[in-house]
This record gives sequence, C-alpha cells and structure tokens, in this order.
Amino acid sequence: MSARQDLIAANGRKEEDLILRVPAKINLWLEVVGKRENGYHDLSSLMLPVSVFDRITVGVRPGREGISISCDTSEIPSDERNLAWRAAQLYLQAGAIRAGVDIGIEKRIPWGAGLGGGSSDAAGVLCALNSFFENPVAPAELHALALALGADVPFFLDSRPALATGIGEKLEFTRSAPAYQLLLIKPPISVPTAWVYQSLKLTKRAAQIKLASFEERPYQLGDLIENDLETVTVPRYPVIAEIKRWLIGKGALAASMSGSGPTVFGIFKTGGAAADAAGMARVEWSDCWVHTARVIEGKD
Repeated sequence: MSARQDLIAANGRKEEDLILRVPAKINLWLEVVGKRENGYHDLSSLMLPVSVFDRITVGVRPGREGISISCDTSEIPSDERNLAWRAAQLYLQAGAIRAGVDIGIEKRIPWGAGLGGGSSDAAGVLCALNSFFENPVAPAELHALALALGADVPFFLDSRPALATGIGEKLEFTRSAPAYQLLLIKPPISVPTAWVYQSLKLTKRAAQIKLASFEERPYQLGDLIENDLETVTVPRYPVIAEIKRWLIGKGALAASMSGSGPTVFGIFKTGGAAADAAGMARVEWSDCWVHTARVIEGKD
C-alpha cells in the first residue's frame, strides 16, 4: 500500500495536517552476493509490504521554519537522529522550501525489528510533503532523496512487492504476490544491523533465488525462503531459531527471520490458523511482540 495513496488532508485549514498509514515489510528471501569497496553489500531480496502500520501526521506550516517530531513511544528519538526528521530536512533543502514541519508518529511497527519501520516512516514524510507542495519533486529525484536516507527507504515510496537488488535501491516490482497469512514474533532483543553485515562471511557470488520462480510457484516456499544474515544472528541469538522451530511446529508452512532481525515470520495456510498460533504464542512467548498480518499484494 502506497503511503501516497493513503494521504488524507484535513479540510478547511491553511496550515494542513496530512495523515497517512505506512506499512512494515518482510524479506521473503535475503541473499548477500557481494561487498563493495565502500563497505556496502550487494543484495537480492524479495521485499513484501505487510499489514502492520505506523500512523504518521505531517503538519506543514508555510512561512515558518524548523522541524519538530513527537512519538508515542520513548524508544524513538525526537530529533535529527530520527529518520523521519531527516527526511523532512532533506526534502525542504532539496526544494529550497521555507516551511515548518511538525511530525507525529504513532508506532505500531516495532523499533529495531527488521521490519523497516523507520524507513517506512521516512518515505511517508517524503510522500506527504511532495503531496502538500503539489509534487514539485519528480519521482526519480524523490527516489534519490529516499536512497540518501537509507537503502530500504525507496521501497516504501510505493510499498509494492518488489525484488530489491544493488544495495537495495534497485527495485523490480513483481506482477503478483499472494496475500500470505503471517504470524510475526519479535523477541525482546535488539540486533545491530551494522554488526550483522560486518560479521557476515560471504559465500555467494550471485543470487540463487529468482523472481520468476516466485511468480510461477509462490507456494513452493522451501525454494524461496532464505536469509543469509541468519548465519550471523542465530549463533548470537539462538532464540530466533527457537521461534522458527516453534512456528513450524504450530503449522507454519515456512518460517524465517526478516531483514537483520530479530523478528521471525511464519507463513500459514489461513488467517485462522495464524490467529490460533498467535493465541498460543502470546502464552509461550509472553515477553515477545506477537502480531498477525498479511502480505499486501499491491496498491489497495
């Protein structure tokens, strides 16, 4: 679901508030196929938007200056450390625009979960500001601004199922994606993304999983589910492997870690089966964040 599609402008106000929902994502597969001289890694990953949403309010104050940000959780910084704050700053600078921006974030996507919540928030701010100013920034330039914020941010400008390659910025949208029924479980740990990539030992020179295989046989999950970053995270955080085994034991067709973790997703045959497993997970994994969701197939 595109953040741009979800924009709702408050009526009758000169200083408008734009309200939008922005989704999380999972990586159905994530292969690391090289490392660049600048330290970035080349990836091949199928990114799927899922129905867990942050709610973002962007208030634009023409003629003023300054960016403010508030969030309903104290874990999220309210200054330039916040990617959404930096997105507003970058957009205003790129367009030579003088305006104040107030950003409010209601977090439903867990922080530091491997679900892309910060990147999604940043992309939502870019889309909101471009909508308010009647799209002065062309799509290619908006993509460049998003990439400057982070490798995952361009994906969330459209939030459609896509194969991400390069460092994650090259997107090939798939023509179809099943509405996989998911159970997401995030243990109460934080996995530093930089540490994961720095610790990774490369074993591949090219991607082995092809987008065509997914489009032709999306339920042959044994051929599609893989996350090379688990070779780093699981030895340090064995609870990730324990949750994967638990999900399979409760009927998941497949289970994997999303991104650099620590969230684990299980794919179930039906939403009812995922909900039943969620009820058990809230008992078995009482210290974890547990959420049912589905893959968003395209623009809703």
